Amino acid sequence: MRYSPALQEARLIKRYKRFLADVTLADGSQTTIHCPNTGSMRNCAPPGARVWFSQSSNTKRKYPFTWELVEVDERYKVGVNTGRANALVAEALAAEIIAPLTGYKTTQAEVKYGHENSRIDFLLSEHAQRPEQLCYVEVKSVTLGVGEGLGEFPDAVSSRGAKHLRELMQMKEQGQRAVLLYCVQHEGIEKVTPAYEIDPSYAQLLRQAHDCGVEIYAYRARISPQEISLQDAIPFCFQCMR
Repeated sequence: MRYSPALQEARLIKRYKRFLADVTLADGSQTTIHCPNTGSMRNCAPPGARVWFSQSSNTKRKYPFTWELVEVDERYKVGVNTGRANALVAEALAAEIIAPLTGYKTTQAEVKYGHENSRIDFLLSEHAQRPEQLCYVEVKSVTLGVGEGLGEFPDAVSSRGAKHLRELMQMKEQGQRAVLLYCVQHEGIEKVTPAYEIDPSYAQLLRQAHDCGVEIYAYRARISPQEISLQDAIPFCFQCMR
């Protein structure tokens, strides 16, 4: 996925009110940009960090700039626009980059399902070898790096994430295939684990989902100010060692 028009660079002053951030532009002026991230952005919003933002052509927007990337530890780029995660996965599915999810003829996005009024991110069907079995794929964006290559999810208590796990377990119990796919938008993350200290209930439910047959995968994005794409399979583990 190439950024078009090209991203612009700035320095972060602060993030506030959840969806706003103030930045300093290259000419020294300051502006407010939209922050498209509903999480805590823990470890992803250090004041003074390099950031990159896109510009919308929609003249009706109050804040035409959207925060896309941040550099953490003066080394790793992180995609903070969680809205990009599904687009990255859709692109990777079409290119057959996600090996466990190849072989399906049809891909549908945002399909209603389950008893809790959910929408599955992707519904795959008409597999060459299992045409009668549907595959439900839930996508979660991972940006929380905690050091030594370890990434955690979620970065804040996530009742919505728990709901999606219950829905996936229900699909599995009905004989369908259920997949949780972590889209890792952080160059420094080499493996993913549940964030036990942040949301122990989610971690416990994730273990239950795994034990009942929900498949869990993690794929990491390659990130630059010019483009971002999902490329590398990395390990998911319940007890990762740093």
